[in-house]
Amino acid sequence: MTRADLLALTPDVLAALSNRGLVRRAAKDVDAGAGPALTEDVDGAVRAAYPDGVTATLPAAGGLGAGRCSCSAPGVCRHLIAVVLTYQRDHAAPAGDAAPAGDAAPAGPGRWSPGDVTDEELAATLGAAALAAAARHRRRGYAAVVHRPDADDPVPRVELPTGTVRFLVPGQIGYARSDAADDGGAALALAVWAYRVADREHPGRPEVPVRVGGPAVARRYPALDAAVELAGEVLLTGVAHLGSGVDARLIAVRRDLDVAGLRWPLLALDDLAGQLAAYAARGARYRPETLAELLAELPARRRAVVNAGATPAQRVLGTGEPAETPLRRLRLTGLGARVRERAGVLTVDVVLAHPAAVSVLVLRRVYDAADDGPTGHPLTGHTLAGRRVAGATLGALAAGNVVSEAALRTAAHQLRFAAGRLARTTVSPATGAWDALPPGLLARDTDVLAAELAGRPPRLLRPRTAAESVRVLALGEVRAIGYAAGEQRLDATVTGAGGGTARLTAVHHAAAPGALDTLAAALRGAYGPPRFVSGTVRRGAEGLVVEPLAVVADSVVVPDLAAGEGAGRLADTLTARPDPVASALEAMSTLLARAAHTGLRHLPAGFPDRLRAAAHTLAGVGLDRCGATLTDLAGALGPDPGARAVRAWVDAWIRLSVTAESR
Repeated sequence: MTRADLLALTPDVLAALSNRGLVRRAAKDVDAGAGPALTEDVDGAVRAAYPDGVTATLPAAGGLGAGRCSCSAPGVCRHLIAVVLTYQRDHAAPAGDAAPAGDAAPAGPGRWSPGDVTDEELAATLGAAALAAAARHRRRGYAAVVHRPDADDPVPRVELPTGTVRFLVPGQIGYARSDAADDGGAALALAVWAYRVADREHPGRPEVPVRVGGPAVARRYPALDAAVELAGEVLLTGVAHLGSGVDARLIAVRRDLDVAGLRWPLLALDDLAGQLAAYAARGARYRPETLAELLAELPARRRAVVNAGATPAQRVLGTGEPAETPLRRLRLTGLGARVRERAGVLTVDVVLAHPAAVSVLVLRRVYDAADDGPTGHPLTGHTLAGRRVAGATLGALAAGNVVSEAALRTAAHQLRFAAGRLARTTVSPATGAWDALPPGLLARDTDVLAAELAGRPPRLLRPRTAAESVRVLALGEVRAIGYAAGEQRLDATVTGAGGGTARLTAVHHAAAPGALDTLAAALRGAYGPPRFVSGTVRRGAEGLVVEPLAVVADSVVVPDLAAGEGAGRLADTLTARPDPVASALEAMSTLLARAAHTGLRHLPAGFPDRLRAAAHTLAGVGLDRCGATLTDLAGALGPDPGARAVRAWVDAWIRLSVTAESR
């Protein structure tokens, strides 16, 4: 018999099951004639004998991980990979020849679904103990997101709370892989069951959030109710009038949210506590608009899950998301860094793509801006680029390739390296080969990316993950670069390699003084023709907007970590065009944030009239519904505002947020 599973193992799949260095070394050995002699047992097991006495066996079931080798290397070694490569060469059909009769090729991704795998096959692959553990998890219920394959991304995958499972070889369950640390295989069963639900309830949809198992009755969330009640009390009282008694309530509500596993409300409450603490300490980290956003987020999430189950609670509340997940051996690609300073604290976010999970992780480091460092100069992104983490500099991480067996991921997709295991993390220089990134991270057509962003849930309801809006854009050409001196903002118009246009925009920050000069130089071709740009993406009034993190030319250029004082001539001056809609929304935001800061119970007598005037302005630019929410809020304010006023304020902020995001 011919082993169809071995023939289906492409170099990319082999690299995902081991690493590219091993694949290259095994291929080199085979090309040099140092490959093994193969024999095949009746049951399909492939045995290999090497000239130096090493022996290896690939059983008929269980995938590459079930292979055994007499060498001392742990896990999948180069000898096992060489067995696969040699087997493929021995069974390569001459051009034009048909496959041997009875040897069916693996089903293509359009004809095979992981949901077709039976529990009997799972038991044979995973063992009874792993299947029983998965069944216990299913009885409690869990959420998942099923991603079906397409021409651009042919690997089916399932996002679970604990990690992402990919089915690398069609029809071969033994080659499925989870990016989380080994759980005995239970995640594989959970992913198969999620695919079954998706195939049954939503056939044909490319991306499907599903709920698997658990009680069918509607659930209550008393911890969330308490958090919403606390947010309402803060809104009524106002930050300016809060007493110290709120601290004890924050601690109690946080504890209950943690026990209930409501991860996204918990993170929102942590941010709310941070804003209250910053105001109490008269710190610059306090912002009324941030406070208002958090006071609206908690009730918005509650509203979304009490609507007869129309919105999956797991996606809105983060139920089942572990606080921290150990990751198995993973490869990351540096996508740049963001450096910001606020209230004397300088934060560096190194952004790394995790291609196997089609996600982005953030390594965050915080420094005291008053620390002059060993050079005696103020800290900037450039001086911090030489600081070391996990044996490598921040600059190397931001622009390099990372391989780690000591990584942990938080629920918010922040990355940290486990203490005491730093030697198991290596960083190598990258050439910016970002064209190998999966479609979920790499966009070639800006219009397609803008449509993807338009289809997302509102920001108030999305998972609270760091860098969730970071993407890589393959560039066509840079058409224009301009500088708005008054706003210290650099803008550039670019095209996507596959079509569409986008606006790159970056604002000067003192913590990264050389960033704008370096970005302008990179876009003009000073480092070679620009081929890719990474950054935070959003929809703007005139199309896609990208706030750059890095530019790939002949090398990876990270503007926020670049040298320079910001003294260069940037570009032609931009003339700002008035945007009455943006101005009206900004005025609405300022009013609502002022109300939250002062407290609905302490607003001046003329505040309802200011709301009605703002409503008239909004109606004048076509935002009638936004204006109507302000009018309703004005009517709900009185001598003793209560639940009605809170509800009206939340309505108004949600309308503002969704409208601004939809432009």
